[in-house]
Amino acid sequence: MTAVSLTKLYSGKVRDLYEIDDKTMLIIASDRLSAFDVILPQPIPQKGEILTQISNFWFGKLAHVLPNHFDGRSVFDVLPEHEARAVEKRAVVAKRLRPVKIEAVVRGYLAGSGWKEYRQHGTVCGIRLPDNLREAERLPEPVFTPSTKAEVGEHDENIDFERACAIVGTELAEQVRDKSLQLYRLAADHAATRGIIIADTKFEFGLDENGTLTLMDEVLTPDSSRFWLAGTYRPGTNPPSFDKQFVRDWLEQSGWNKQPPAPDVPQDVIDKTLEKYRDALNLLIG
Repeated sequence: MTAVSLTKLYSGKVRDLYEIDDKTMLIIASDRLSAFDVILPQPIPQKGEILTQISNFWFGKLAHVLPNHFDGRSVFDVLPEHEARAVEKRAVVAKRLRPVKIEAVVRGYLAGSGWKEYRQHGTVCGIRLPDNLREAERLPEPVFTPSTKAEVGEHDENIDFERACAIVGTELAEQVRDKSLQLYRLAADHAATRGIIIADTKFEFGLDENGTLTLMDEVLTPDSSRFWLAGTYRPGTNPPSFDKQFVRDWLEQSGWNKQPPAPDVPQDVIDKTLEKYRDALNLLIG
């Protein structure tokens, strides 16, 4: 990926952050793919550009719910033109925020780790659910199921709401929960008009210098969400993958123990995953 002349602040699982000044930074979405909190050896070409387009669409569509991290400037305002042209489709100028130290997960359907916990205990993150639900079944109401925020190479851990309150404080935890549920419902309603089910998703929040809760990082992308095609959805089965879940499924079947290093991903899986990302972009945005 093309380098920029700014000072790098941090490299995450997917995004690289660069310093503009003490209040703003440049966020560049790479083509790295993280699964089970481990960065895979092979990148997915164009993934960063696709994720940025999807996130930017949702940031705009949901801006009336709460502020987002956009600074209002473009990459051409902060980079030399040749650098800006190289990253314009995968970079945004963002406010520097104080991250809220929990992952805000909303589940509308019973899948993934939620389904595994439900089969064992009848709960998801300690929330009691009705009996006899099937895999991938729509929940009576979306539920907020927070997790810890893992460092690179470590695993997020599902937690109950009480522990989330202990980590960030009750007032902030309640605000994060309520806004997450509102964002999910609005997004799920839009996606439904495009033939997509958003089974679950993860939001990231930060606080600005005034303590205002702000939506940040990425929003409702194939990396942070589980998308299903409505036309092929059948409760009681694991619906066909329509996002990063495709490569997760391959990894699950590979026998990998989910500890670094991750195995090499075959080219056909990389190609198919890129196809899923493009499908998500085309269907959600048109």
